[in-house]
Amino acid sequence: MRLILLLLTVCVLASCSRLRFVVDLTTAEDALTESVVLKDDGARRTSPKVAMIDVTGLIMDARRPGLITSGDNPMAELAESLKKAADDHRVVAVLLRINSPGGTVTGSDVMYREVKRFRETTGKPVVVLMADLAASGGYYLACAGDHVIAHPTTITGSIGVIIQTINFSEGMRRVGIRAESITSGENKAAGSPFEPTRPEHRELLQGLVDEYFDGFMEVVTQRRPALPEAVLAEVTDGRVVTGRRAHEIGLIDEVGDLHDAYAATKKLAEVTTAQLVKYHRPLSHVASPYAATPTAHGSQINLMQLNVDISRLLEHPGAYYLWDASLFAGK
Repeated sequence: MRLILLLLTVCVLASCSRLRFVVDLTTAEDALTESVVLKDDGARRTSPKVAMIDVTGLIMDARRPGLITSGDNPMAELAESLKKAADDHRVVAVLLRINSPGGTVTGSDVMYREVKRFRETTGKPVVVLMADLAASGGYYLACAGDHVIAHPTTITGSIGVIIQTINFSEGMRRVGIRAESITSGENKAAGSPFEPTRPEHRELLQGLVDEYFDGFMEVVTQRRPALPEAVLAEVTDGRVVTGRRAHEIGLIDEVGDLHDAYAATKKLAEVTTAQLVKYHRPLSHVASPYAATPTAHGSQINLMQLNVDISRLLEHPGAYYLWDASLFAGK
């Protein structure tokens, strides 16, 4: 009975994390493998492949939290997936599906550059499919693609920058607590939550936001040169829009679904018959394009994960390309 209980406990823990309990002879290698999740009529094992890569959850240079163990770093995960697609001569294009509210400024820019570099060095087209959410840094990343498709119900946009601070100074004052900072310079304590925000400190932080916003605007105008000035001013005030509205104003190229995105990748790659493959870790069952990639443990967009992601933000203060409202869903 004790042995049975022990085995059941191990199985439960393994199902919630990257831990594995295998009674078999198997390789210990954890490199990405692939599964065919969609195949055209007439496609063979030697037919061209379209690699589907998911970017899910917060974009940042940190390992994703899990219930028992941590998941992959999303930046490292994307780089590994792109390298696998680049090295495989049978992969003719990439379908990048994004389901993210954004993330850090640097993380979003790094992942954007990785996708852009992949396109430029391999010549393989990248089609972006926006899922439930591709806002702020998620939209920034989408701009790296050759063609962007969104579901009509996708939430996207939120083009802008936020530095979120919390100030406790007034509450501390009411209970007789006063903070004093010993600093090496007059601006070293800018943004401190324990002291009232001074105008000059606010001006410094606003300067950072403006600089990062200029970078975001540069990406949008380069990738969407046909956007009229009036429309550009409207959509870059931080608002979110649906995928249908994003298509109407020119933020994306097409409204559709996964099958439309798959067709678009084949068209850009100039192939008619192919198979869609999805990358994942070994010993994982991936039977359809919608399967949660086991490379992204604990990264699904749900209320539990959003709450966990908020704690990750506290660990990584700074500037974000992030749709802030998404962090407080259900709270």
